[in-house]
Amino acid sequence: MTLKIASFNVNSIKMRLQNVLEWLESSNTDIILMQETKTIDENFPYLDFNKKGFEVTFCGQKSYNGVAIASKFQIEEISRHLPYYDEITVEDNQARFVHVKIENINIICIYLPNGNPAPGDKYEYKISWMRRLIKYAREIYEKNEPVLIGGDFNVIQSEIDCYDLSKWTNDALYLEPTRKKMKELINVGFIDSFRLLHPNLKEFSFWDYQAGAWQKDNGIRIDFFLISPEIVDRLLNAGIDKKPRGKEKPSDHTPIWIEVENI
Repeated sequence: MTLKIASFNVNSIKMRLQNVLEWLESSNTDIILMQETKTIDENFPYLDFNKKGFEVTFCGQKSYNGVAIASKFQIEEISRHLPYYDEITVEDNQARFVHVKIENINIICIYLPNGNPAPGDKYEYKISWMRRLIKYAREIYEKNEPVLIGGDFNVIQSEIDCYDLSKWTNDALYLEPTRKKMKELINVGFIDSFRLLHPNLKEFSFWDYQAGAWQKDNGIRIDFFLISPEIVDRLLNAGIDKKPRGKEKPSDHTPIWIEVENI
């Protein structure tokens, strides 16, 4: 059996619900990771997903952030909280993380902090959050189980992932400490699934609403699936579906997806 797993920063599930449900059906997706749901748990439209045959787990907050996973298969929730470890960190109530198990795969959905303006408190929070994620990812990886970390990473990894790097050199998404932490995360033992199969393809997953960015294809690739060796061995395909970005009232992101042989 082949599993199709997607990730989509929906930029408000209330605003984008019909677009998401229609895309799920047309793309024949089995599991979808969602970010920026922007709703408290009590208002998440889980019944709409249930009617389409999806089980849902979600971790939300009012008006900001929020992550969710919808699956045609049973979801075993592991954690909604990224540990602090020994960090000196203010209390973190932001809904940016959920870890589940589906079909023997550890699936971690993240909405990594943007970090702007940088330098500043928001950038320090971003780097601290990445440091915590690296520690958590290492712990899970060392269990020698299949692991997938997917979502909106808010990181521009290299020039090929950006329409014009000169526009982003001082942005929190591209600053050297950001890219250094991203490499540290990957070096735990993960592979960027899209770049593995498309090493030279310049495709984007985000286009700003301003200045005709979508029409000009002035985008960046900041949504990823990082996969462990157990999944790399079964990876069949990976891509970015740009069609939803061209719809009426779209999210500023578009879905990314992978296909894997069932593990």
